[in-house]
Amino acid sequence: MQQDGKEIWMVQTKRADFKGLAQKLGVSPVSVRIMRNRGLETEEAMRRYLYGTADDLYDGSRMTDMERASEILVEKLKSGKRIRVIGDYDIDGVCSSYLLLTGLRRVSEALSGTKGRIDYEIPDRIADGYGMNERMIRQASSDQVDTLVTCDNGIAAAKEIRLAGELGMTVIVTDHHEIPVDEEGNQALPPAAAVVDPKRKGDSYPYPEICGAVVVYKLLQLLYRRAEVPEAEWKELLQFAAVATVGDVMRLQDENRLIVKYGLRQLAETRNLGLRCLAEKNGLDMGRLSAYHIGFVIGPCLNAGGRLQTAKLALRLLQADTREEAERLAEELKELNDLRKDMTAKGEAEAIRQVEERYAKDKVLVVFLPECHESLAGIIAGRVREHFHKPAFVLTKSQESAADGMAKGSGRSIEAYHMFQGLCQVSDLLPKFGGHPMAAGLSVREADIGELRRRLNENAELTEEDFIPRIWIDVPMPFEYASEELVRELERLEPFGQGNEKPLFAQKDLWIKSARVLGKNRNVVRLSLAAENGFPIEGILLGDGDEFMSRQAESSRIDVTYYPDINEYNGNRTLQAVIKNYKLH
Repeated sequence: MQQDGKEIWMVQTKRADFKGLAQKLGVSPVSVRIMRNRGLETEEAMRRYLYGTADDLYDGSRMTDMERASEILVEKLKSGKRIRVIGDYDIDGVCSSYLLLTGLRRVSEALSGTKGRIDYEIPDRIADGYGMNERMIRQASSDQVDTLVTCDNGIAAAKEIRLAGELGMTVIVTDHHEIPVDEEGNQALPPAAAVVDPKRKGDSYPYPEICGAVVVYKLLQLLYRRAEVPEAEWKELLQFAAVATVGDVMRLQDENRLIVKYGLRQLAETRNLGLRCLAEKNGLDMGRLSAYHIGFVIGPCLNAGGRLQTAKLALRLLQADTREEAERLAEELKELNDLRKDMTAKGEAEAIRQVEERYAKDKVLVVFLPECHESLAGIIAGRVREHFHKPAFVLTKSQESAADGMAKGSGRSIEAYHMFQGLCQVSDLLPKFGGHPMAAGLSVREADIGELRRRLNENAELTEEDFIPRIWIDVPMPFEYASEELVRELERLEPFGQGNEKPLFAQKDLWIKSARVLGKNRNVVRLSLAAENGFPIEGILLGDGDEFMSRQAESSRIDVTYYPDINEYNGNRTLQAVIKNYKLH
């Protein structure tokens, strides 16, 4: 819920033949307008969006080195070589590792009758940091590993992969991150036997914005074909690619949206004990899971292990083959996530207090929370960014180099501020940093935090207008045009999420006939509204009910943005406006 006066409302103005396309596609012009607002331009793209199936996913063999990677792995599995999967500690890394381990063992079984000598390693977020390191390479050599397969990492590990080669190991990289460039601006690929990354220059894969687990899912398709494993077994793994796609906050467009749409259908009937138990522990109905539940309930639990203990907990949960083990691990991950939420809330409150008391006039917020767990810095930075709508960095004491007086942190940005470029301008203060326009990570000496704050603000070319959030409205539409039929049609545009946001409608000049606060936390407001022509509207508003009532006491008119929904109560079905933002007159 956004309070009135704190944002600018903008109407999308993209053009198209809305009526003509609606007739051809069998939907209303409203749906066509929404699809156009999501960047779809052609009838073909809209038809795929509305009617595409899991069979319309792209062929993974179009990725450079994909065939080569599958050839090498089949030969290694046939000859019984020891293979180690190296994953990452976040949800994409965990799902990628699960898929690779499951797929390689299944292919080994099909080729040789055994599950092969296949194990894994996932780095510790704090002790190891992101991706492969020298310790892991030397350990693999000591363990007589023949082949290393990375997932969700490896594209930037040239030094480590070179060492692995010198020690006699074969390395296959599967990744989805941006590829480092050399001094001349050319992509600098690691010296691996095969490098599969859809962001490789000249790669013919149609949609490169996929996560690491989808890259692995496509590799398994080729492996299963080569080993003559039934395709149905490969297709059943789509659910894990879907969980990773949402959890890694990939844009739900093109192929990603189809993966999540059909992956959610698989999850409704999943045989994976770990996912079932995790949903149950969180009070979720597997049959009605949405992208929201993955992004805000399932995903954070799978990530909590890697944040506060080890990501191996989440991987073991996905691999659990008894109900007892699955329930124990699901409970442990839920408890870790509950702890993470408490720690995050505490850190968020302290960060907001610091800003309000000391840095309220700053354009770029830099907050130092020495007691905060460093794995939570990014989450808290995101919350601070949302609260003030300003770029925010949250720094904590670095656990591995606290004795050296070092701090580590993460930043989250707004559209008007290129965070990585901002850090490049102060690189002399930063022993280590990296990122992109909207997010970054960095290390800095504690003694330099004040100077970092001063220079970031001095360099920032931001105006007060940049700090006002913009709310993009799809269609300014009187609620009387809403119907159950429209609500059902809008459901066809799901799943909603990053890049395919829930449609937003708007109506001005509504009369407030009555308002009452519901819920034990007084966080629901039930509104009875009326349009200027007298048309009655039932509205529901989620947020601080008492605050709304105090603001509304002096006003009887309201503008709203909303989403039409059906309220079912005691067997009755009524249309209601779920209000997202409001402005009181």
